[in-house]
Amino acid sequence: MKTALNRYFIIALMTVIPTLLIWTPFFLRLKEFWNIPLPQTGMATIVSNFDGPLYLVVAKTLYNPEQIGENYQFPLTYEYYSAHFPMFPFLIKAFAIVLGHPYSMLFVTITSSFLALLFFFKHARSYLSETDSYWLTLVFAIFPARWLIVRSIGSPEPFFIAAILASTYYFSNKKYWLAGLWGLLAQVTKSPAILLFAAYTLQIFISHIKNIKTFEFKKYLPLLLIPFGVILVFSFYKITYGDSLVYFRSGDNMHLFFPPFQIFNYSAPWVGTFWLEEVIFIYLIGILGIYRLYQEKMSTYFYFALVFFIPLLFVAHRDLMRYALPIVPFLLLGFKDILVKKEFKFALAVIIIPIYLYSLAFISQNTMPISNWAPFL
Repeated sequence: MKTALNRYFIIALMTVIPTLLIWTPFFLRLKEFWNIPLPQTGMATIVSNFDGPLYLVVAKTLYNPEQIGENYQFPLTYEYYSAHFPMFPFLIKAFAIVLGHPYSMLFVTITSSFLALLFFFKHARSYLSETDSYWLTLVFAIFPARWLIVRSIGSPEPFFIAAILASTYYFSNKKYWLAGLWGLLAQVTKSPAILLFAAYTLQIFISHIKNIKTFEFKKYLPLLLIPFGVILVFSFYKITYGDSLVYFRSGDNMHLFFPPFQIFNYSAPWVGTFWLEEVIFIYLIGILGIYRLYQEKMSTYFYFALVFFIPLLFVAHRDLMRYALPIVPFLLLGFKDILVKKEFKFALAVIIIPIYLYSLAFISQNTMPISNWAPFL
């Protein structure tokens, strides 16, 4: 019991301290930090980061078109909000009774980040000593910078990734009901969770292809909870929008284009820049990490990372790193032998400053224009 409490305390510190360090310059309304100009809007800068305000709209209105039109002036169609699945807004609404909607959103993000780090530690502990598992969890707490950013603002990604880590953890331990339940939660949080079901299906199929007689369909039935999540969301949209398939008319549901690598088409609507050399490194690290997972026979991680990575090649969106975040913890586990070495610890000590500075700069500029906060409170 004491050991578990100590573990929770350590992981809670890993969760909270980096986020508080990100918040501090904004909370203090510093005019600049390290010569980087900062906005003077306090914590409103954190709350107004994309796509936080859009999830607040959903939490306040539950997709009601009339309420959206009367209270929120973003130049977006009603259908656009259907791309923002309901789990994160529901969690915001649940805690808003006590905290108010903006701070409830940040509370849910932080709590979800704790869950993500906790389940990541559980994964790491399956392969590493306790000390090395804590170290690798600390690495995941701050790296990559895009992950540190999304878990320091209002974002569904921390809960989504926590649910994926929980589901894969229980799947690896053959606890299929828990794997299915957490997969369901992931599915009602973000649409790409269906790839988790695809990865499980592929792994099960390949593991039984040589001896189909050993296949026990019944024990895998709980995994059907994941696609059932799609039915739940679309049924809810039937109630709120009167159209169960409104998601496909949101205009923001997919950024997949053929042929692959259309992200380098600077004229594409969600690209708009040719400064994208870092995308090549995302592809490279992804491929190397997936190969490492295959070499290490980390089957569940390998299949999920592979199935999730392939569509990334077709994503045409300048923020590709955010789309790739769900496979990051598994790539870190694939590179575990390298990441626990003293050479990497030295390297991380050097790059922790640019990680922090990049996070401050990104958050300071990635805000939605909000002139009237009253409807969001």
